[in-house]
Amino acid sequence: MSLAADPEIISFGGGFPDPESFPSEAFAEILSEQMASHAKVALQYSASEGLPSLRSHIADLMGIDGIQCAADDVLVLQGAQQGLDLVAKLMIDPGDLIVTENPTFIGALVAFAPYQPRYAVAELDEDGVNTDDLERVLISNPGAKFIYTVPDFQNPTGVTMSLERRRRLLELAQIHDILILEDTPYRTLRYDGSSLPSLKSLDTTGRVIHLGSFSKMLAPALRLGWVIAPAEILRKLALLKLAADTQCSTLNMSVASAFLDEYDLTAHTRRSVQIHKTQRDLALETIQHTFPDTIDFSKPDGGLFIWLTFPKGFDAGKHLAEHAIPEDRVAYVPGAPFYSVLPEPNHARLSYAGKNPDDLVHGLTRLGESFHRAELGLRAIAK
Repeated sequence: MSLAADPEIISFGGGFPDPESFPSEAFAEILSEQMASHAKVALQYSASEGLPSLRSHIADLMGIDGIQCAADDVLVLQGAQQGLDLVAKLMIDPGDLIVTENPTFIGALVAFAPYQPRYAVAELDEDGVNTDDLERVLISNPGAKFIYTVPDFQNPTGVTMSLERRRRLLELAQIHDILILEDTPYRTLRYDGSSLPSLKSLDTTGRVIHLGSFSKMLAPALRLGWVIAPAEILRKLALLKLAADTQCSTLNMSVASAFLDEYDLTAHTRRSVQIHKTQRDLALETIQHTFPDTIDFSKPDGGLFIWLTFPKGFDAGKHLAEHAIPEDRVAYVPGAPFYSVLPEPNHARLSYAGKNPDDLVHGLTRLGESFHRAELGLRAIAK
C-alpha cells in the first residue's frame, strides 16, 4: 500500500468516484450562502437522527425509488459504512453467524469483525447471489443473525442480483425467519438496462434493513448516508449513533439538503453516469484487447468495479507485490480479502473510476503485459 501511494503508480485500487462528477460549483455557492445567512444554524448542533429537512429529502428520494417511508423512518449516518458498524454493534454477539455473499464487501467484514461473528457464504454468479446455494446455507445454519448483500453492482464483483433472485431471497428470509441487510451505495450509477427494485421496496414483512449513501450520488467527503429499518431496530440504531458521535455534521447535512432544494438531482446523476460509463466502456475495451484470454472479467451494468478471475494457482496478491507495483507501476486490489471464510487468491478487483483516458489505457495495457508475462511463467513451470 505504501508503494501504491507513489504518484508514479497508476492505481486501480480505491473505489473512488470521479472528482469531475462532484457538484463543486453548486457546493461553493451553497456554502457561501450558508455562511452568509444561516451560519448560526449550520454551525450548531442538530438532531441526532439528522437534519429534519434532509431526512424529508431522503424519504422523498426513497419514495421515487419505490420505498414508501416518512422522514421519521430515516436515520442519517456518517456514510453507509457507519450503518454497517451500528447494525453489527446492535445485532452481533461473539460467535453469532452472519451469511454473506462469496465474495463480499471488505468494508463490511471490517465493520463486523470487532464483534467476532462466524460466517457462512452463498456463492455468486452473473445474476447475483445464488439463491439455491443460499437456501442450502440457511438450512444448514439455523439461527443466523442476518444476510448481508450488495444487490446492485456488487462490491467487489460488479454483478447485479436479478429480480427473480431478489424475490426468492425475500421468500427465503421469511421461511427461515432472518433479517436482510441491504447495502446500496452504487444504486444510482446504472449505465445499461433498467433499474431493478430494491429489496426494501419489495419487502412486505419488515425484514430488510436498507442502507443508502450520498458518497457516490454527490460526494464522499460529505460522509452522509442513511438507514431505513423496522421501527424498533431504527430506534436502537439511533441510540447507538447518539452514543457513537452525537450527530452528523450539521454543515454537511445543510449543504446536502440545500442542494436537493435548489438543484436538479436527476440532471446531476445523468452527468455522473455518463462520466463513469465512459470510463467503464474504455476499461472493458482495453481489457478485452490487452489481457490474456485465460483471465475472465465481469462486465458490470453500473457501479465502479470489474472483477478478474485468473486460472487456479495464480496468486494475485503475490503478483501485485512482486511484479505489478515494483516493475509495472500499476496497482489493483487482490481478491483474497473479500472472502469471509476461505480466501481465493486467484481474483482481483479493478476500479476504473477517476482515471483520465490516457492513464486508464496505459495502466491497463501495462497490467495486461504483466499478466501475459506471468502466464508465460506459469506455462514454463507446468512444463
